[in-house]
Amino acid sequence: MEYAIPDLTQWVTRFLLPLFRISSFFMVVPLIGTQLVPVRIRLGFSIAITIVVLPLLPPQPSIDGLSLSLYVLIAQQLLIGFALGFFVQVFFQVFVLGGQLISSQMGLGFASISDPANGVSVVVLSQFYLMTVMMLFLSMNGHAVLIDVIVDSFRIMPIGEGSLTSDSQWTIAASGTWMFAGGLVIALPAVVSILIVNFAFGVMTKAAPQLNIFAIGFPFTMVFGIAIAWVSLEGFLGQYQRIADEILNMLARLLVAG
Repeated sequence: MEYAIPDLTQWVTRFLLPLFRISSFFMVVPLIGTQLVPVRIRLGFSIAITIVVLPLLPPQPSIDGLSLSLYVLIAQQLLIGFALGFFVQVFFQVFVLGGQLISSQMGLGFASISDPANGVSVVVLSQFYLMTVMMLFLSMNGHAVLIDVIVDSFRIMPIGEGSLTSDSQWTIAASGTWMFAGGLVIALPAVVSILIVNFAFGVMTKAAPQLNIFAIGFPFTMVFGIAIAWVSLEGFLGQYQRIADEILNMLARLLVAG
């Protein structure tokens, strides 16, 4: 069997363009795109997903190999994949930020441990929230949702026909505000409760200056904060579901705007 060079170039291009978008997405998303997963495994997983979904993708335009338009399309696919993965990363960082706010208020802001997944130091409560969210994410088939999102992106933004517009870029920029708002919503009950305790200690210090409030205030605030964090776990699932629905809506708006 003989194949012409232009035909081989088209076949390789039709495989590589979806691979760039899928691989950039899985290089960024949590669970898969972490330092715990080697790059070769992530790349192999991206190639396997590309092979499976390639027959289901819309037809791609004919592109000359090593042309300027090919490099522009590659940049577009990388940008789209990174943008989608960034939103999933923001979803997980909401809970990390919420744990950071609670820890700072209860006096555990100095108790940091190394996060092996991201290679940074986070407070203990944030690491606990992050592990809990990861387990909930896997138990609710979040990994399957990730694959569904990246496959639907080819249907909504086909290769060569869709890219990130100014509205999409504004949605990405506004996700930072949403992340801080979500973290504040998670931490607000515990922060308000601990603030009331600190206010009570302030009243005690004013009423009885001879009492050494600093000797008993710090450990009491820490123990009370741990109790509040434990009690707040009852509504953790509801918060997770609301934030997950919101991030999926933001992903939908990003794809539609693109």
